[in-house]
Amino acid sequence: MIAHTSGSLTFFTPETIEGAGAQLFDTGISAGFPSPAEDFKEQRLSLDDELVKNREATFYARVSGQSMIGAGLEDNDLLVIDRSLEPVNNKIAVCFLDGEFTVKRLRVSNGEVWLQPENPNYPIINITEDNNFLIWGIVTNVIKKV
Repeated sequence: MIAHTSGSLTFFTPETIEGAGAQLFDTGISAGFPSPAEDFKEQRLSLDDELVKNREATFYARVSGQSMIGAGLEDNDLLVIDRSLEPVNNKIAVCFLDGEFTVKRLRVSNGEVWLQPENPNYPIINITEDNNFLIWGIVTNVIKKV
């Protein structure tokens, strides 16, 4: 992956490696009572194939900060961002606002755009014509470490 740092987000460009993929045991892992693993089949799984719909328009970025913890986006999580998707109300978007990148939930109402954090300790941002504002891409997936 190629990394580019801009403001508080570090962006990564996905690199396709032919034949890459981790082993997938296609049995379903029980989160309830254990089940016998007698007939499972093994195959290869590429996370790019699972998480990326449009390779040319997809980027990764690492979260920095706590403003979106209520949406499950925590510090150091890796976001999968698709720049080809249409920004619509209630989607989580990576936006360029007044010289910096930020990730927030889009709120569109009565012709106004708001960027809503998912943490009550952060203010809701009303976008006005005075702002230098661009919706850069829509978050489609989050990759977490456990």
